[in-house]
Parts: sequence; C-alpha cells; structure tokens
Amino acid sequence: MARNGAINESPSSSYYLPQHDMEAGANGGENVPSDPFDITNTKNASLEMLKRWRQAALVLNASRRFRYTLDLKKEEEQEQRRRMIRAHAHVIRAALLFKLAAEREIGIVVKPPTSIGDYGITLEQLASMTRDHNFLTLQQYNGVKGLSGLMKTNLETGIDGNDDDILKRRNAFGSNTYPPKKGRSFLGFLWEAWQDLTLIILIVAAAASLALGMKTKGVKEGWYDGGSIAFAVVLVIIVTAVSDYRQSLQFKNLNAEKRNIHLEVIRGGRRVEASIFDLVVGDVVPLKIGDQVPADGILITGHSLAIDESSMTGESLIVHKDQKMPFLMSGCKVADGFGTMLVTGVGINTEWGLLMASISEDTGEETPLQVRLNGVATFIGVVGLVVALSVLSVLLARYFTRNTKDPDGTVQFVRGISIGDAVDDIIKIITIAVTIVVVAVPEGLPLAVTLTLAYSMRKMMADKALVRRLSACETMGSATTICSDKTGTLTLNQMTVVEAYVGKKKIDPPDDSSQFDLVVSTLLNEGIAQNTTGSVFVPKDGGDAEVSGSPTEKAILSWGIKMGMKFDIIRSESTLHRVFPFNSEKKRGGVALWLRNSEFHIHWKGAAEIVLASCSRYLDTTGCLQSMDEDKVFFKRAIDDMAGNSLRCVAIAYRPYEAEKVPTDEEQLDHWVLPEDDLILLAIVGIKDPCRPGVKDAVKLCQDAGVKVRMVTGDNLQTAKAIAMECGILDSNGDLNEPTIIEGPVFRALPVNERDIVAKQILVMGRSSPSDKLLLVQTLRKGGEVVAVTGDGTNDAPALHEADIGLAMGIQGTEVAKESSDIIILDDNFASVVKVVRWGRSVYANIQKFIQFQLTVNVAALVINVVAAVSSGAVPLNTVQLLWVNLIMDTLGALALATEPPTDHLMCRTPVGRREPLVTNIMWRNLIIQAFYQVGILLVLNFSGTSVLSLKKHNREYANDVKDTVIFNAFVLCQIFNEFNARKPDELNVFSGVTQNHLFMAIVSMTFVLQVIIIEFLGKFTSTVKLGWRLWVVSIVIGLMSWPLAVVGKLLPVPETPLAEFFTKPLRRLRAHVTCIKFPSRYGMCLKRNNEAPP
Repeated sequence: MARNGAINESPSSSYYLPQHDMEAGANGGENVPSDPFDITNTKNASLEMLKRWRQAALVLNASRRFRYTLDLKKEEEQEQRRRMIRAHAHVIRAALLFKLAAEREIGIVVKPPTSIGDYGITLEQLASMTRDHNFLTLQQYNGVKGLSGLMKTNLETGIDGNDDDILKRRNAFGSNTYPPKKGRSFLGFLWEAWQDLTLIILIVAAAASLALGMKTKGVKEGWYDGGSIAFAVVLVIIVTAVSDYRQSLQFKNLNAEKRNIHLEVIRGGRRVEASIFDLVVGDVVPLKIGDQVPADGILITGHSLAIDESSMTGESLIVHKDQKMPFLMSGCKVADGFGTMLVTGVGINTEWGLLMASISEDTGEETPLQVRLNGVATFIGVVGLVVALSVLSVLLARYFTRNTKDPDGTVQFVRGISIGDAVDDIIKIITIAVTIVVVAVPEGLPLAVTLTLAYSMRKMMADKALVRRLSACETMGSATTICSDKTGTLTLNQMTVVEAYVGKKKIDPPDDSSQFDLVVSTLLNEGIAQNTTGSVFVPKDGGDAEVSGSPTEKAILSWGIKMGMKFDIIRSESTLHRVFPFNSEKKRGGVALWLRNSEFHIHWKGAAEIVLASCSRYLDTTGCLQSMDEDKVFFKRAIDDMAGNSLRCVAIAYRPYEAEKVPTDEEQLDHWVLPEDDLILLAIVGIKDPCRPGVKDAVKLCQDAGVKVRMVTGDNLQTAKAIAMECGILDSNGDLNEPTIIEGPVFRALPVNERDIVAKQILVMGRSSPSDKLLLVQTLRKGGEVVAVTGDGTNDAPALHEADIGLAMGIQGTEVAKESSDIIILDDNFASVVKVVRWGRSVYANIQKFIQFQLTVNVAALVINVVAAVSSGAVPLNTVQLLWVNLIMDTLGALALATEPPTDHLMCRTPVGRREPLVTNIMWRNLIIQAFYQVGILLVLNFSGTSVLSLKKHNREYANDVKDTVIFNAFVLCQIFNEFNARKPDELNVFSGVTQNHLFMAIVSMTFVLQVIIIEFLGKFTSTVKLGWRLWVVSIVIGLMSWPLAVVGKLLPVPETPLAEFFTKPLRRLRAHVTCIKFPSRYGMCLKRNNEAPP
C-alpha cells in the first residue's frame, strides 16, 4: 500500500463508484429503441434517451407534466457548479503548497492560536487549517494531541456530551447542518398550474365572453357565461396546485430522512449512536470501511485507512491517510481500514457543506411507468386533438350555414346579426372545442404515477422501507427473484456464542474458562481484545459492560467478558503494530502486536474452515502444543456439526513471530504482509443467530407470488443450508445437492454457458464473495430475470448497483452500500422486503385502475359531444360541465384510485412483466362495456330525452334545459359509481376493503355532495336547472346500473393474447423495415427476423 500521500488506483474503488449499465444506458446510435416511450429500465438511462421521450410527448403544460422527472438543464448546471467548487479547492491547495514550501525555506512561524470563549482556538483558524490541509499549522499546534487540548477534547473518551457542552460548541463552531435550498411555495405551484395552454385559452375566451355578455345583456345577467368559465378554470388551477403542493411536501420530508445519517460517536468514554446533524466540533468519531466521513476532521489513529475522495475531487482515486496526511474531508467514503477522527469543521464551514448548500436536491427522476404513460397520454391527446378540431369545424360550418339553432328553434346566424352576438357565438364554439382538448389530453395520467409513488413512499416508511429512487417502487412489482443475505435479514442479527472447542474438548458451558489452562486463556483473551473493531465500556458505577461493534464482534467480545477478560487492561499490555482489517474476500482479519516483554504475536480470526486450513498445530486444554496432522479431521467434523445446527463457525488462532524479522521502517511496513501460515489454533466457536420470527411465512408468500427467494451468504455452506431449511427457502423433500446448493468459488469457475443454466437453479450460495454475488446478479439479469438484491457491506455495492432493485440494510448497512441502493430496509428484516414487493405491485395496479377509469370518461365524453355536435350542432356537455368532469377525472380520480392500499390479492398474481401492456384485455373489456353503456344511454337521452323523461308538456327551451341537466347529472353519477368498479378490475366484489380507504370514501362523498350543490344551487354558472326527486332517482339509477353491468361483464372470458398485439404487430413490422433500410449493416439480421426483404 502506498503511504505518505501517495494516491493509488484501488480495485476496491470500483465497488462503489457508479458503473455504466449497458442494459439500461445508451447503447449508442443503432441500438436506441425506435419507440421513444419504450424504456423498460430507467436506472442509469442515458440523457439522449431521456430527451427523446420528452420531445415525443404531446404536452399542454410542460412545467407540470415534467416536474417530477429529471430536470436535465438543472442537472447540467449543478454538475458545472460541483466542478467549479472542486476546482476552487484544488487551486487553493496548490497555492498553499507553494506557500508552505516557501515558509519552510525561510522559517516563518505560524501565528499562534487565538483564544475564544471557552476554547483556545477560533472557528476561522480551525476552518482555514482544515480546508487548506495546512500540515505546518497542525504541527505548530503540537499535532492532533495539542489541538484536542485547545478544543477541550479527550482523544480516548471524547467530549463530555452533556447538553451544555454541545450547546457551547455549536455556538462557538457552528452546527453540522447547511441551509437547504428553499422549496417552491404554494404560489409557485399555482403559477405552474396556470401555465396550461388550454386553460390560458379558456381564460381569454371567458374574458371575451364576459365583456360581450355584459355589453349585450347588462352587468346583472351578462356576466354568468364568462364568469362561470373563469370560476371553473380557477377552481381547476387551485385543486391542481393543492394536490401538487401536498406531493412536494411528502418528497421534501422523505429527502430530509435520506440525509439523516446515523453514526457512532465517542462521548464520555462510550460509543453512542447519533444523527450526523448532532455532530459538533471536538467530537471523536470512529471510522470503518463503508462509512461516510461525517465532517471535516483530523486523523487520530488509523490502520490501513483509505479514503475515496471522488465525491469532492471528482476523481475515482483512493487516498491513504496516516499521520503525514491526516486531513479528512466531509462527504468522502472510507474505502478500506478503520480509525478514529477528531472533528474540526462542520456544516457550512466544510467544502461538502458549501457544495450541498449551493445545489438543490432534485427529486426528479424518470420511472418506466411515467415514460410509458406519457406515451399513452400522447396517443390519447392526438386523438382528442383531432376530435376537437373536427367538432370545431362541424360547429363552425353548421353555424355559418345557418343550421345551428337556439333552444327555442330560432336560427342563430341570421342576416343583420350584430358583430358582438356573432363573436359571442363563435367564442362559445371555440371554448367547447378547447374544453374537449382539456378533457381528452390526460395530463394527470403521468402525474398519477408520481401521486401513487409519493403515497406509497410515505406508507412504506411506516413499513420500514426508505425509498431512495422512485422507479424502484414500481420495478419491485416486476421482481422475479430476490437474492437475500442471511445474517440480519433472514436472521435476527442477535448473536451469541453457544458452543466452543478448545483443543479437542467441547467446553460446556462455553464460557467456563476453568476448563482450560491459564496459558490458553491469556492468549485467547489477547486475540479477542486486540483483534477486533468493537469496544467495551465499563461504567464507573460498576454496571454491566457495554459492548459495541458488529454483531459477530459483540458476540465474541461478550464471550470473552464472561470468561473474565479485562478489555482495557489487556489492550494496554500490548501495542498494535500492524492491522489487516477483516476482508470479505479472504474471510478473515488479523493483527500484529508488540508485547511488553518485546515478544511479537500475530493473531488471526475468521471463517473456521479457512483459518483451520492455515493451522499446523493447536493448543490443548492443558496449554500443550499438539500437531494438527492427525486431528484436522476431528476439527472439520466439529465445524460441520456446528454448521449443521445453523451456527456460524469462527476460529481464533495465533502465532509467535521472531522480533528481528518484523520490519520497523515505515516504507517496508507498508508492504509487509501479515504471515498467515503455520498458525496455532486456540479455539473454534459456534455463534447462534436465530431466524427472524415470521420469515418463513414471508418466504412462502414470495414463493406463492412467483418470486423466487435465493440466499447468498459468505457463511459455511452447511450453515447456510440449515438456515435456508429453517426459513423455508429449501424444502427437506427437495433436491439438496448442486446446483441447488453451491459454493461461490464453484459457481465462479463454471463455463459461461453452463453458468447461465445453473444460475436459475441456485437457491443457496455459500462462501460467496461480493464478486460472486455480482456475477450471480449479472447472470440472472442476462437470463431475463428482474432481480432484487439485499446487501449491507461496502463490497456489496456493485451487486446493489447492478441489480434492478438494490436493497441496502438500514441498521448494519454501510453508507457506501446505502448510496448504491434504491431502497433502504430500515429494520434489516426480510418481511419488510416482502412488503416492498406488495407496494411495488400496488403501484402498478393503482395506475391501471386509474387508466381504466380515465379512459372510460374520455371515450364517453368525446363520443357524446362529437355525435351530438355533428347531428344537431349543439353539445349536451358545455364548457363548465366538462371542466368539472375533468376535475373529477384528473385530480380527484387520481387521488381516490392512486392511493389504494395493497391487498393480499396482489400476492396471488405472478410478477408484472416489464413489457406487459398497461391496458390489459380485462381492462379493455371493462372499459368498453362501461363506455358503450354510458354513450348509449346518454345519446338516447340526448335525442329522445324529452319523450323518455315525459317533458313534452313543458315549453321547448325548458324541456331542453332539463334534458341536458339530466344528461350531465347522469354522466357524473356514472363516473362516481364507476370509480367503485375501477377499484377491482378483476374481482366481482368491488366493495371489499372500501371502508378502509378513508380518502377514497371522502373523495366519492365530496364529489357527490358537490354535484348536488351544482345542480340545485349553481344553475346559473353551469347552465343547469333544478331537478325534481323523480329525475334524481332516474339519474342515480342510470349511474347505479354500472355495478350489475360490471359484474356481468367480468363473467365474460377474454383472450390470452393482448389486444394491443393485433394493432402493434403491423407497426413493429413497418419499423423493422425502416430500420433495415436505415442501417444496412443489419440487413442480414433483418431478413432473418422478418423472413422477407425490406421494401
């Protein structure tokens, strides 16, 4: 390893740096899909791909439609700002190096620290030294020890940590927060909702109608037409803005939760968990592999500590930290090793704080459903635009050819008509056409995805899942396999030593040290206390010892304490000379120690069978050395027996080493590899980690839902097999041999073709390294699987990044793993992973419910108005009425249907295919039946309503008003009742669980009440008249009939082949021909695929 500031390319750096996803990203030129909306995976999609679908979408209000997608322009600006801040830091440091070199030459002494309040150094002096990495200033302060004195910090026990102490430090040196970018206010959302082109046209038309109406009919009667349209538009804008503002607040809260990192800090001698925002200058923070450096600071002690500074420098290089390069920058990641740091700068006084304060956290991100729904919205919008133009042309032609008549039968366009009246009539015709566009273009369709995702993300927090990437919610609904860790996910992560072997003797109980010699006990305690990243705090009042560290470390330390180990005393009797941190590839970690008597010991601890293979001798219970040759079989059998009982097996070994062979020169020590052969076995322990309660049911639920659960663990294969059987991943009656159960190295060694076949059959992979897990994920994805992966370590980052859905553990997971993940499982529980699958399926199902509901309204409203306009020159649904229908359909309908909670029924289906049509045959059946019914009944009312409703006895104008009011009322009530049908597209009982969805019931009730108010009290605004109770009954019965009709419809069978296939096949063939002509290099492939030459 390079030291003294040397910078190396490290293999481990690739573990967590973003990698180009060939499947998801741009494939360049010829491989870009011909359909801009055909993006099945937006994870790491190229900017070119994202631009294409935006440009292809028909949009009325771009700022609203694309709000929750990635702001490409802002992303470029923020990247430029990051580069500028990084360049600024580089320039400062370069200048400082020249300055320091000159000062050393001429012997300039650094200005001594200035006392401020309770501390011997000012904020400016600390910030300047840390920001500039000024090593000369640090030396003038007598290094980190002298600096800690100025800051009133004990390097061993940290600060006191009481409220007064923390408050003083915050006042003197600032808090570890930075001012976030101010979010958009409610007025901003109002302004954005106003940007819709059609609403602007309607407002202009309303203003013109208002002016003409007041001029011709007087102020008292003339303002109704224009005023009612303006009021309806304002209502749409306000409701839209309120809905969008609520969503933004949900995203804001979730972003705050994402930034709230929890870490260990040493205060008052004990390790305590604290939020990153609670960190203060003077805190002592332990660092381990995978952690984020939480603030600017200076290294106190470190062992093989390597920091990835790419987040600040922009270069994927690893910098090794030691006493000559002690400065640590906030926001960087620990790539290797461990150590402790003294916090010297927090919040806005760090480069990371400046960077975070200067860029806004963009919650925008494409999701596959969002892109596909934009395609659907564009198609429907084009159809609606064509229909609206047709209606406009027909109405204008009928008007100017004198075929348009008033309700009393008089022709509207007659000779001598005033210009004002003619303009007023034309404005009304234009507003009808524009309103048809408003109803036809479903702007709310793509936003319904965001709405349901925002709702799901908030609810998933309660289910212990924090979503980092929006698209992961919906992708989880398509997951076909989950590759799960064992420890902490399927098990409780509450480890205890339950079996122990010293020599060939099984110690029972395992913590009874009287059963073996003092020599063995001394060496064992030395190995346990020194070869660990954990710690033990013994309260001064004599209470129970507090053990911290990873679950395995805590189990072994607790075992040592029970055997009488005095942690602090043992650590003070020897000095760490070299540390080899635990490595998930080698499955072991080691330390080299100088003892007081100048002896030198090397201790190793790790996977039992791996450490055993390096042992040539062992100590028996009497402390005598014995040869391992004859007894190795015994120890292997003991390991297998413990593994068969679901125990994690750990071996502890050591070897004495010749003091004269130990390198003392720093450069030689850097390249010295700890000897790991000829070891002496001290003990083998079996650690019990019980299965989580309910995990077996969770696994069964997944399997029934068509999701295969695979266990991928670094543990012994026998341990993995035993746990897998307990969890229900393996069936005792099933095949328990290869390839169902396989070791990582065996899988890695398989030929590629064989590996592709074997991967699909694997249920348990033991002794797997992170590269084995990555290889399995890549192989499964290559085979068409949608893969979810759980992980907690730094080295799991590539697999988390590669998987379709990366699930990091919130308790045991490192910050590197969390940053590479899409979802963080806050309680590390597999049952929570299954809940995420339920929510993923719920997102997709809710969107389909909304699509079915909205398309039914679209088809019915368009057909009714078009047929009426062409045949009679008048439309039964006017502008204000259509805007109310649009409000029900777009905003209120989305709120009601997109927030349905998941049901167990969702887990009885197979995973949702990535290319499965959004509108299924079942949905087409439901939609067509309801639309035909609504169109049919309302057209009958439109053309024969006066006779059907017995209105002939009234005058013609009143009869028409009543008829049109009944049509409008019945149409709205049809939508209210059809919302219940949309809840359960494939179930007969549409009312199951409806009372549990309070929002749905509230919206339906509110819509009905508002409809009653509109009909009975707002007739002047909506051009309706009051209805008697008989006509209300007629309207309700018409709406109510949609329920039995839906039941009958669901009994009709539907074909297996998606209806869309019949229409898209010719289109795909045409595209293939065009591609062959455009790219001649593909000519042969085209012929093979299409079995014919391109035209």
